Amino acid sequence: MSKTFTLGLTGASGMPYAMRLLECLLGAGHTVYLVYSQAAQFVAAQEMGLNLPAKSSEARRLLVERLHCRPQQLLVFAREDWNAPIASGSGVTDAMVVCPCTMGCLAAIANGLSDNLIERAADVMLKEGRKLILVPRETPFSAIHLENMLKLVRLGVVILPPNPGFYQQPTQLGDLVDFVVAKILDQLAVDQQLVKRWGSDNGRLA
Repeated sequence: MSKTFTLGLTGASGMPYAMRLLECLLGAGHTVYLVYSQAAQFVAAQEMGLNLPAKSSEARRLLVERLHCRPQQLLVFAREDWNAPIASGSGVTDAMVVCPCTMGCLAAIANGLSDNLIERAADVMLKEGRKLILVPRETPFSAIHLENMLKLVRLGVVILPPNPGFYQQPTQLGDLVDFVVAKILDQLAVDQQLVKRWGSDNGRLA
């Protein structure tokens, strides 16, 4: 059954996780509402050589061609597009992921700020009781970071730091990326074959 997910990209390191997650969701036939910050554009260029256009229409065209999905599966919104369906509780999405998530974005969500569409979409998920997953790529965590994360967990938010495991004996960088993306897909209840599960025939863990 096809679902609709919101994916927010902010300026933390970890853009390969986000692009692989987007690829997997679209490849599984789901619809994705994508919104990203200006800092995320910089990180995408730095980490992946991916130049995300500032104009949402151009970004959509680029990503549809890159990921070979149907155009109707991917909708891209500007960070200040308050007419986007994800800005309102009436615009139903099944879940939202912010990946990667900066500490600034996490703090804004924890304190109910809605200064841009990413923060507002997350606030909508909270107020509507829908699933929200944050993937914070920061180390070490300060007491402020931990207090904000604890506050969000108590509100039902899933905090999923991109900590790859090594017990599956990764042989390339993509294996580490897939480990984290598999964890996110599991939280979204999206079937994944990226990482073998505990008790599988080859003994790998998930």
